[in-house]
Amino acid sequence: MPRLLPLVASLLLTATLLPAQAEVKVLTSIKPLQLIAAAIQDGTGQPAVLLPPGASPHHYALRPSDLRQVREANLVYWIGPDLETFLPAVLKERQGPSVAVQELPGLHLRRFGAEHAHEHGEDAHDEAHAHGDEHEHEHEHEHEQGAAPEYAHDHDHRPGSLDAHLWLAPANARVIAARLAADLSQADPANASRYAANLKTFDAALATKDQAVRAQLAPLASKPYFVFHEAFDYFEEAYGLSHRGVFALGADVQPGARHVAAMREELKAAGPTCVFTEPPLQPKIATTLSSGLPVTLVELDPLGARIPANAGGYAQLLQNVTDTLSGCLSKLP
Repeated sequence: MPRLLPLVASLLLTATLLPAQAEVKVLTSIKPLQLIAAAIQDGTGQPAVLLPPGASPHHYALRPSDLRQVREANLVYWIGPDLETFLPAVLKERQGPSVAVQELPGLHLRRFGAEHAHEHGEDAHDEAHAHGDEHEHEHEHEHEQGAAPEYAHDHDHRPGSLDAHLWLAPANARVIAARLAADLSQADPANASRYAANLKTFDAALATKDQAVRAQLAPLASKPYFVFHEAFDYFEEAYGLSHRGVFALGADVQPGARHVAAMREELKAAGPTCVFTEPPLQPKIATTLSSGLPVTLVELDPLGARIPANAGGYAQLLQNVTDTLSGCLSKLP
């Protein structure tokens, strides 16, 4: 027995020196994906997010610390090249896996329709005159940096292009959550049962939230409102809403003169209405167009920048969008 003591002591020491099961490092491009990941990783780890509050996924400039995060993450999730135009080239250099969630089977995807084709042509024409040289320089710079040609895309909402704001459809959030749970279970088998339980909890909470949001918005379906750009079509489709007009046909596209004039006339015809802008700054065009009209300007955040990344974060994003919409629309006659 005494001769066994050194062996037992050695085994105990070895056990204490072995690292515990390392947390799976999950990195998401935008806050909504982080909120979904936080629900699935609840109790096992905390996902990180690339974009800081107020940053635009359409033209974010990666910092050295961001590049380090991309390299060091075990799993990376992003919407896809139709949204995060800054990521494809960086992800190509990554050793580990990355998932463009817009390519997941089972998603409901929307494409921008042809109803704004004429308006888009006008705005693109005006924009070309104003910024043609600047855009030409930008494209030259992209080629110099070795931008992947297959990821040329239209994040200014051209008719037929993908509407990449897919996270605002609860059904799509379920698909993304299921993929996260499967990937995490494979990367961390010791916690597979926890990920499965978290997915079940997420789905149940989302079903409850979906019913509550539906009931809250149902009386407001006929109320007139306008949006700064088409970031909410998935949410509107899910809950029976429809905006009357769009101020800008892309997140980073200034509307042309004819579109501005047409929007002013639409606002006049609408009477008392709500105009929903997006953070971080209220665009001057919204203030100018609504001047002297019975219009209420309200900020509506599709990314949930201020929401804590925890198990209830995604449901809170849906509730925040709902409360902002209903807070203004319910006051209209």
